[in-house]
Amino acid sequence: MRKLLLISAIGLIAGCETVAPVAGTGFNTPQYQAQREAQLAGQGVAGNPLLPPSEVSQQPLSAQGAATAIPPTTGDSAGDIANQTAAALASTSGQTVSSTTVAPSSNTGISDEQDFGAVSNRRSIESDAARIEQNRQTYEVVAPTAVPQRSQDGQPNIVQYALSTSNPVGTQLYSRAGFNLQAKAERNCAQYPSSDQAQIAFLSNGGPQRDRKGLDPDGDGFACSWDPSPFRSAVNN
Repeated sequence: MRKLLLISAIGLIAGCETVAPVAGTGFNTPQYQAQREAQLAGQGVAGNPLLPPSEVSQQPLSAQGAATAIPPTTGDSAGDIANQTAAALASTSGQTVSSTTVAPSSNTGISDEQDFGAVSNRRSIESDAARIEQNRQTYEVVAPTAVPQRSQDGQPNIVQYALSTSNPVGTQLYSRAGFNLQAKAERNCAQYPSSDQAQIAFLSNGGPQRDRKGLDPDGDGFACSWDPSPFRSAVNN
């Protein structure tokens, strides 16, 4: 009886023992790794080759039920293009669209003056001649008049003064006496909105011989950096 119990215990212990995996099986074996590296390198594989991955279907999209675009041909009207677009959209959803003709809309805002057929239906050579004659009768010829003269408002004419001089800016022609003439001229010139206004004031108060307002410190006859060159160039050109 003791022998029978001992044999039974040994059998139970043997059934619970973990079975070690057989070396050289599975995906981490050296043989599998060598075959995989050989396939990646494009070399032949000895033994059973690895199973290839599933290939992408080479069938055209139209054979798999996808929509096939219908390219418009040259000269298709707007209605033809609309029908082709509707048919392409219907093929993706499996619906059937009846062919309908879309009439192009007429834009009344576009002129048809370049359409010979449309114009010839409305006009004729005689009507065009009558219209030209009517336009000639409404012509108005404007006779040229004399150029208006500048009004004499008592102020010096700086254009005439510029054309009467020939010395460059900065060339002294008139004597100036005093101290700090340049600093005084900068303060006095700041009172005028433009050099033209300063030149008029300079000429109205004894310039260019006298500089009562202190606007021409270098004695060239031009106040506050006023330049007569643009007026001279306009006459020469």
